[in-house]
Amino acid sequence: MIAAVLLAVGEIFTPGLFFLGPVALAAVAAGIVALAGGGIIVQLIVFIAGSIASVALLRPVARRHLHMPVALRTGTAALAGTKAVVLQRVDANGGRVRIGGEEWSARSYMEDGVFEPGTRVEVVKIEGATALVYE
Repeated sequence: MIAAVLLAVGEIFTPGLFFLGPVALAAVAAGIVALAGGGIIVQLIVFIAGSIASVALLRPVARRHLHMPVALRTGTAALAGTKAVVLQRVDANGGRVRIGGEEWSARSYMEDGVFEPGTRVEVVKIEGATALVYE
């Protein structure tokens, strides 16, 4: 019983139900001790020891999940930063480039940029179906 009260108090003072897992395990252990006839002091000791142990075991796992690698970019976002070859002259009005085997419409990222066929350029970003490129 006392373990359940401590669990509730812990949840009130922590955001995101942090204690639900670790402290719930300790509460179950304290409840088993209570069912076995253990006194309130023994229940409290089991609850505190179980809480500390479970937090100590689960905290490293939680910390690893906080630092997950950046999700892989997909779609047009994955093309930003890639190299392209100019197929038809590219300027502020348009042109064509080959990006990884695919032909794309393209525009110069800078207004005054002009790229002749065969020039290697870099994709800055994709706007709709048009690659914005610069050298």
